Amino acid sequence: MKITRTATLAGVSIAAMLALAACGNNAEEAAPADAMATDTSAMAPAPAASGTVVEVAQGNADFSTLVSAVTSADLAGTLGGAGPFTVFAPTNAAFEKIPAATRDSLMAPAGKADLTKILTYHVVPGRVDAATLMQQIQAGGGSAALTTVEGGTLTARAGADGSVTLTDENGGVSRVVQTDVAASNGVIHAIDTVVMPN
Repeated sequence: MKITRTATLAGVSIAAMLALAACGNNAEEAAPADAMATDTSAMAPAPAASGTVVEVAQGNADFSTLVSAVTSADLAGTLGGAGPFTVFAPTNAAFEKIPAATRDSLMAPAGKADLTKILTYHVVPGRVDAATLMQQIQAGGGSAALTTVEGGTLTARAGADGSVTLTDENGGVSRVVQTDVAASNGVIHAIDTVVMPN
């Protein structure tokens, strides 16, 4: 049951992050120098997009569950703001790792607060592209602590194969599977597992 709730919360955090990212205008200035790094060799950058992080996610079928979560958490308006924001966006496959009952619970009105917490845990203030994230990891001696909009921390690490992983506050690990999906108010990096805050 705890794993299910954690998985559900992860989905919610992503939606919240997208919404919070849209609200902040000075988020880029607030991003720590070691905010995060990703392995640019692991994923090919996507072409630039003119829409917000929410609009870009809406245009990608692999983020449909995330978009639904953002909508359920009422974060679309926030994430549609000026930003900039860096969103570690779980793919549909990442959300499917969470038990269906937990996902349903988070998407229900009673789960909105938990969903918002999970979604905002996936958002980092500022625009942190893959190259910047990798620089931060190298500067940190192999890891970079990223402060999220939710207030928690994600730890980014680079693997020997050039891949980048994120470790959440509970020890859960997610792999970055695509980097630098551009948006007008930030950047999106796709991840294969929903990360969960404490």
